[in-house]
Parts: sequence; C-alpha cells; structure tokens
Amino acid sequence: MFSNIGVPGLVLVFNVILWIVGLFILYLVISTAIRDGINKSLIGQFIEKKHGINGNKKSFLESDLDNDK
Repeated sequence: MFSNIGVPGLVLVFNVILWIVGLFILYLVISTAIRDGINKSLIGQFIEKKHGINGNKKSFLESDLDNDK
C-alpha cells in the first residue's frame, strides 16, 4: 500500500498528523485558559453566585477508565 506513495507522500502524511496533534494541544491549552479565566473573573463569580452554576464539571480527560474505583 505504501510502496506507491514514496517519500514525499509519507512526509505529507507525517506533516498532517503533526498538525492534527498540534491543533489538539492548542485547543486544550486555549480551552483551559478560557475556562480558568472566566471562573476567576468577577463576572464569572457573580454568575456562579446568582444562578448557582457549579463550574467543577469534569472534562473527558479527567474521567478516564484508570480513575474509576
């Protein structure tokens, strides 16, 4: 299957995989920064007090199978 692709094709596939991994890491960093920024702001704290919203919702990364007890 890969014999007809050649080296430039493999480099392209490798670059695409690196882009996907990099974008996923960037997504995690930005979403965490925004979530923490909103929760620690005065407006975020006011909304939590007024509406009783609990900001301690677990993400899918915190609820992996290894932590189930």
